[in-house]
Amino acid sequence: MTPYTVLAGAAAVATGLAGGVLYAFSAFVMAGLRRLPPDDGAAAMRGINRDAVRPPLMALLLAATGLPVAAAVVGLVGSEPGTAWAVAGAVVAVLGVLGVTGVGSVPLNDRLEAADDPGAEWQRFGGPWLRWNHVRTAAGGVAAGLFVVAG
Repeated sequence: MTPYTVLAGAAAVATGLAGGVLYAFSAFVMAGLRRLPPDDGAAAMRGINRDAVRPPLMALLLAATGLPVAAAVVGLVGSEPGTAWAVAGAVVAVLGVLGVTGVGSVPLNDRLEAADDPGAEWQRFGGPWLRWNHVRTAAGGVAAGLFVVAG
């Protein structure tokens, strides 16, 4: 095994795990929260958002973007076969997981946190948040697949 194949494998695992965590939110966490009364759903999501910025999720998101970039750079420097797939995987991970989190999910989370009427904001929150989260979920899965091919 070369450093490139190790990094590509680790990138596949990290992006796949990130996509899986995000999928869980899209598939059933948000569905459960949306069945709650609006004030309760908003309170639960606000609590989840506060807990999300702790090491378990932050380390996973860092790995799901840092490892893909590292694999792409090592592949480019070493002219490794499959590097084009790794570069594509890194672009998908950085833009689709990290970028969408920054421009889509976090602003919605911040708006929910700052709302004077969280229940009313919650009723506007779910659709847009889920759409952004579906993009992040798909990006994690696509990036994982690209790294499997890259390695």
